[in-house]
Amino acid sequence: MFCVHLVTVDETTRACPACGVFATRVRGSAVTRPRDLPYGESGLEYRWHKRRWWCREADCPRRSFTEQIPAGARLTARLRGAAGRRIQDVGSTVIQATRDLHLSWPTVMEAFRAQARDVAEAPLPQVAALGIDEARRGRPRWEQDADTGKWRLTRDR
Repeated sequence: MFCVHLVTVDETTRACPACGVFATRVRGSAVTRPRDLPYGESGLEYRWHKRRWWCREADCPRRSFTEQIPAGARLTARLRGAAGRRIQDVGSTVIQATRDLHLSWPTVMEAFRAQARDVAEAPLPQVAALGIDEARRGRPRWEQDADTGKWRLTRDR
């Protein structure tokens, strides 16, 4: 397994989530391991070296914070998108996608919901004409002919 070390270059991560003031003093560091798409047979492991900042605002209830892009994300956006597309485009089941990507069922299902939200919330086109083949009321009735053994349609509304 290959290990990739990451550091944050976005300066906006220095802004305190509680008060918005930019921090200037580093308190320490933390290492997290966000998950991403499998790569090859051996795969990649990411190690994100985040800085922990002191908030310089005296009235801020939050004294320190770590860099977060996006907040609380344990998976990369690429992995979430791939999990949703695996179900939407490829036609895989949620269970199969969880096994292939080594994710939990709720994570894959939420990724699929997010992926399908654009399609599900899109307005439907207005119906201009409705043909008789596109609407049916009731169920057809089939009966078997006693002499020939063949089935024939006896009632269709």
